[in-house]
Amino acid sequence: MTVPAIVYLHGFNSSAQSAKGRQIARAAAALTDRPVFHLPSLPHRPAQAMREVCAWIDAQAPAGRELALVGSSLGGYYATWLAEKYGARAVVINPAIRPFEDLRAFLGRQRNLHTGEEYDVTPEHLAELAALGVGRITRPERYFLLVRTGDELLDWRVAAGFYAGAFQYVAGGGDHGWEDFAGEAASVLRFAGCRA
Repeated sequence: MTVPAIVYLHGFNSSAQSAKGRQIARAAAALTDRPVFHLPSLPHRPAQAMREVCAWIDAQAPAGRELALVGSSLGGYYATWLAEKYGARAVVINPAIRPFEDLRAFLGRQRNLHTGEEYDVTPEHLAELAALGVGRITRPERYFLLVRTGDELLDWRVAAGFYAGAFQYVAGGGDHGWEDFAGEAASVLRFAGCRA
């Protein structure tokens, strides 16, 4: 059995410096059978971000290697689209379900929280996000949803409904950033196909 390839997809205005991404990367690196782990800084344009991730997957996760996507917030939306495209597993953490609507309030100038890069969110961004929409997940058993009921940005109940039938972990309280996420890394990696 080969080790899986795992791609971590960060959220809006985040980067490869994402705390959750780095926590999962550290946990993966500590495993005896370390997975192939990819933690990219995604371009702010959705179409470009997905082209780059697909190129990496096509090169690094050929047929026969198990692929898992892990995404947080907007990254969860991307992970869902990729999981449907590749027939892969996906772990989605406080995922965005309709970012093409949710991010309308962010139209205009933005600054990446980690890199300081400035850019404009335009209606074209929202159209690119809408084009990546998944109406309904085809195989719920391929998904693991983790949500916090205290998420101040996204309603956890919307995510729980969208991922109905999937494995779900609903934790009380907390916030969108899930500051104490490190304890969840092991279950994320197990679902992704890693062995301890």
